[in-house]
Amino acid sequence: MRRERPTRPEAGMPIPLQLLDWHRALLSRRAFLVRLAGVSAAALFGPTAARAAAADAEQDSEHRWALLDAVQQHLFPSELDSPGAREIQALTYLRFVLADSKVDTEERRFILAGTAWLDDLSQQRANRRFLDLDEAARESLLRQVAASPQGENWLSTLLLYLMEALLTDPAYGGNPDGIGWRWLEHTPGYPRPSVATLYPRLPL
Repeated sequence: MRRERPTRPEAGMPIPLQLLDWHRALLSRRAFLVRLAGVSAAALFGPTAARAAAADAEQDSEHRWALLDAVQQHLFPSELDSPGAREIQALTYLRFVLADSKVDTEERRFILAGTAWLDDLSQQRANRRFLDLDEAARESLLRQVAASPQGENWLSTLLLYLMEALLTDPAYGGNPDGIGWRWLEHTPGYPRPSVATLYPRLPL
């Protein structure tokens, strides 16, 4: 489930173009999965949904965010020559997005409810919560999740927000000090957003 690292620009297609292609592929794949499985959170992990519905109500907020952080870091790990989810502050960006009142309610519920279902699946398969699994066990479990259209939809959604955190203006909480831009050798457009022109404050 870990990302396949793009080659450096001199080795082939420039990284920004590779990421753009990846982003388009994720959007296309996710649209297909939504049509196939629906965005109803209750369908996420199939047979585990009934048990996880109760777990979702009990799961505390900090544990939920910690689990999302762990999944993000597994999907987009830090490496010596490139930033990962931690460095691009992917969780901070995701918190910003999900706190936005303009975000679709079902999308927010879908992302957050998935944490309880992932923990429930982890308990079934390994008799431990996801955060207590080692790296290999997390990889195995996430591959099981990705094997279903609903689970792949959830992971694709997280990957899309990881991509946004990598490329966003730092004003939105991700990509601190332009770390993602520097890695991609990207020059951002101007003017950049001010406090008054941040997305949530625009009269949409």
